[in-house]
Amino acid sequence: MGVGGTLEYISDLMSSGHNHKKKRKQLQTVDLKVRMDCDGCELKVKKAMSSLSGVKSVDINRKQQKVSVTGYVEANKVLKKAKSTGKKAEIWPYVPYNLVAQPYAVPAYDKKAPPGYVRKVENPSTGTVTRYEDPYTTMFSDDNPNACSVM
Repeated sequence: MGVGGTLEYISDLMSSGHNHKKKRKQLQTVDLKVRMDCDGCELKVKKAMSSLSGVKSVDINRKQQKVSVTGYVEANKVLKKAKSTGKKAEIWPYVPYNLVAQPYAVPAYDKKAPPGYVRKVENPSTGTVTRYEDPYTTMFSDDNPNACSVM
């Protein structure tokens, strides 16, 4: 325990009953899908997001309807602030299509998604996948020596 640790320990012992420590928020990026049509909408959303405490940067891509907020913030507070502007807002629902097992299945495919993205699906509930087994591969199998009389 070094000198700094000892001083901190003594300081904690001497404090007047304030034993709770404030939990520091993690630096994170929160991506939102916010409906924006014009420069005014974009400016309104950017001002609202910048007014949150702990925000380091706000990036807006109006073509994708995407707002990225980076800072010491919580996702639900950022979403609430975005909705307070009167715009339709939700947590970014898309992931790159190469991260999804079946990107063109009904629950994942979305016509409104930006190019290269599909809707994030937790448990894809696709139909049963039937596996077609080629009869020729089992006919000439090395596991069954009596399977082929030609050899």
